[in-house]
Amino acid sequence: MRGHFQIKSLNPEAIHLQNIMAVMADKKFGKKFSAKIVGGVAKLENLIAAGKIEAFKPKNAQNGKWYCNAAQVLQHCQNMRNRK
Repeated sequence: MRGHFQIKSLNPEAIHLQNIMAVMADKKFGKKFSAKIVGGVAKLENLIAAGKIEAFKPKNAQNGKWYCNAAQVLQHCQNMRNRK
């Protein structure tokens, strides 16, 4: 681990969330799935432009797929509790 997610409390929910973020730190989501999580393509692009979410394109082709850091996407998740 890189030390980004250090546990500083004994709250079980916080520890569980930090563990999830640590596991997801080296995972990636596609751009479409990431946009669904954060609340839309425009919001995702704004977060990428602000440097809050790392995005990369492994192949330098015009129609190559974009990938986003999964832990950073989950940190900026929209509230889904009221939706059915």
